[in-house]
Parts: sequence; C-alpha cells; structure tokens
Amino acid sequence: MIEAVRGKLLAPDSRKEPPRFNATQLAGLCDVDRNAISYRLTKDDLPKGQMNESGNRREFSLEETQAWVREYRAKLLKPEGADAVCIAVVNFKGGVGKTTTTMTLAQGLSCKGHKVLVVDCDPQGSLTTLFGILPATEVNEEDTILPVCVGDEQSITKAIRQSYWHGIDVVSAAPLLYAAEFTLPSRQMQDDNFRFWDVLNMALDEARGNYDLILIDTPPALSYVTMNAIFAADGLLMPLPPNALAVASAAQFWRLFSDLAGGLVEKRGVTKEFDFVRVLITQVKMRGNDDTVTAIKDWIHKTYEGRVMAAEIPETKATETTAASFGTIYDESAKVMIDPRTYKRALSAYDQATDQIEALVRASWQRQQSA
Repeated sequence: MIEAVRGKLLAPDSRKEPPRFNATQLAGLCDVDRNAISYRLTKDDLPKGQMNESGNRREFSLEETQAWVREYRAKLLKPEGADAVCIAVVNFKGGVGKTTTTMTLAQGLSCKGHKVLVVDCDPQGSLTTLFGILPATEVNEEDTILPVCVGDEQSITKAIRQSYWHGIDVVSAAPLLYAAEFTLPSRQMQDDNFRFWDVLNMALDEARGNYDLILIDTPPALSYVTMNAIFAADGLLMPLPPNALAVASAAQFWRLFSDLAGGLVEKRGVTKEFDFVRVLITQVKMRGNDDTVTAIKDWIHKTYEGRVMAAEIPETKATETTAASFGTIYDESAKVMIDPRTYKRALSAYDQATDQIEALVRASWQRQQSA
C-alpha cells in the first residue's frame, strides 16, 4: 500500500526530485544582490542554468546552485584539515519532530554549500522514507549500520548511498535494525573489553574526513543505538514541542542519560564532552494567544537556560502537507502545494534554525583547529 501511495504522490517515476532555484533565490543563498548574479553570469565561470519552459526566467538545478553557493560562501565552509561535525538529534518521545528536523537541517545546510551525511538509526525508517526509499522493501542489511553493530564491518562507508538530493548522502534504516538492540549487549557479555557505546563513533572515522556535517536521527528511546549516536556526536539537538508531556519526557531523558553516562564514567573511566547541546522548540501553534503554551515555553527557557535556540518551528499547514507527500518544506513539491504566505513563514523558521546550527558548527571547527 505504501508503495502504491508513493507511486501516486511521486508520479511519474515514483522518485523524489530535488528543487530548482530562480536567480532571486540563488542570490539569497549566496547573500548577494541579484544584480551580482547577472554580472557574474557574463564571466562564464559558474553554471549558467537554463531558461524555464516559458522562457521568461532562468532556473538553476540544485547542483548548479550549490556550485554558486560554495564560490560565494567559501570562507564559511569546512576549513581544510577539519573533520565533519556530528550532530545527534535526540528525544525520548516520538512525534516531537526529530526526523523532520534532521531532514530539513540536512537540506538547509546543503543549500549553504555543505556536504552532509545523514545516518538513520531509527528502525522505523521514517527518515529513510523521507528520502523516497521504502524501508521494508528497498533497504538491505548492508545499507544500514547493522553490519557495524554486529561486527562484520568496522566502517560505515559501505552503507553510504547517494540520495535524490545532491550533496546529501544517506545511511538508511529498516525494521531489521532492531537486531542491533540485542547484538550490542550480546557482544558486551562475550567480551568485557567491548565498548558497546563506541561502535558507531569508531565506524564514522573515515566519513568525518569526507563530509562537512553528519546528522544522526535516533530512535525515540534511550537504547543501545541511541547511546552510540550520542557518544558519536559532537553536539546534541533536542526538538521539543511546548507541551507538558513532551517537557516531562525530556526531563526523564536527560536524567536517564545522566545515570547511564555516570555509570560508564564510574566503571569504565569514560569521559565525553560536547561542543554544544541545544533545544529547538518545535510544533508551536500559531493560532491566537495560548497562555499555556507561553507558560511552557517559559519553563523550557528557564530549564535549559542559554541552550534554547532562538528559532522556533511553527506548526503550520505547510509542514503537515509536505509530510503527507513524503517531503519537507525544502522540497520542490512544497512550492506548488502550499499557500505562499504559509510556505514563506515555515521556510523562514527552518532557515533561521539552519543559520544558528551552522554558526555552532563553525565554532566547532574553530575549536578543532585551535586544539
């Protein structure tokens, strides 16, 4: 049934297509005036795009757009010799926006010229589905992190696949990944020296030199796989809706993680420092004044003082519509399916979140170079 739905929504070829960009959008991504784009086109040193079917507008493919962006934002990209910054998107609770946040950040950062690897660690495979890949029928064991967890592979490299979105590669997930939750503790029981929490971290070593960022989508549980994602990460990002249940669940997450990490410190001498930990408020209702939501947002800011991102992701028809069509606000379908005002509001929020994450990433690169 899911395959039939995909065929209908992604007709005619059942595959997702990356967006195209006009000159105004290109200028915005390059942070220059549109006239600068027109002038640079005369030099013939960057992709020229092509005129649309009506012949009244020049359009650029995603790959062409990224070439322009890398030229104009070269000083803001990964410094030579630096490693990719790895970010784990975490939360105990399902339905808080982990997968959407991971996907949109990957797309937004890619549009800024960064090369991104996305690792889906959730056996449900929702992030994999957003890439237009069906976990149950199109993902094999070798496409996931399972061979690394089992011990058949030491590196994640063989699992990396190109996605429909140029500049983003993906390691997929599928229900078969649930086996990792049994394999990792089993290996620990057989070998007291086995570092069950460090498997993914070690497996990403090679990839860190090939990408600017690595984004990991985690299961909605503090599982063995989630622990691996956290210990592989340089930074943690928690999407958190402003409702009491989500806030309470988040508190339990941090408490349990603290207990588990404390046990590793005590028994194994393990230490772990993060470049940053941030909370992103998601699913903010835009209708009217809700005193309860305002109060809960105030709790969040007081609880995570200094760690709450300024950007807030609104709950809009735009995000609901795009999710229903295997997409996000950055996908091409969003531009034609959604009211322009709603689209711009949602896009602006995700752009702000991307900008703030990019600033944290650049600070991480600076720390790498000064170490």
